Amino acid sequence: MTHTEQYLSETAEIASRIDPVVVESMVQQLVDLRARNGRLFVIGLVVSSANASHLVNDMRKLCDIEAYTPFDNVSEMTARINDEGWNTCIRDWLNPYAKPQDALLVLSVGGGRRDSPVSAPIVTAIAWMREMGGHVWGIVGKDGGVTKDWGHCVGIIPPLYPDRVTPHSESFQAVIWHCIVSHPDLQRNRTKWG
Repeated sequence: MTHTEQYLSETAEIASRIDPVVVESMVQQLVDLRARNGRLFVIGLVVSSANASHLVNDMRKLCDIEAYTPFDNVSEMTARINDEGWNTCIRDWLNPYAKPQDALLVLSVGGGRRDSPVSAPIVTAIAWMREMGGHVWGIVGKDGGVTKDWGHCVGIIPPLYPDRVTPHSESFQAVIWHCIVSHPDLQRNRTKWG
């Protein structure tokens, strides 16, 4: 079997094991968020930050949900990292804006760990959002980490292939959010190409 055949086979297996009940629940929670005029704050680090930017676009353009991600303003985030520190950069960005009626959506390969510096800004942001009374959702890989432990609705991308957890997790973030934004209960505006 070639690498490409193996990778596509793995992709099909992971897709068959994603929990559709969790995805449907997230859709309904997003419908409720929009109905209460809540906003969606999407966070992720590294490639997941790029995915967060794309997801924000889709939520705004296709679903009429007011959505933001901190890394769309690189100057502000690097100033926060430089002046206030890496661990608190996302929390401090959220602090003046997020309210209890809002939601935080985490995109992450591992979901963050309490005892590790990896994804520390995500852990700090989740803790703050929960303390403030907002909702925490996630699309994450591995075992879900802190996002799964502290989140209200978290979809897990099954880590069936340990050597490729990162590429599969980052790819399936897009698969799941595209499923969500094209859901007939949530999508209000058609895509240009149908």
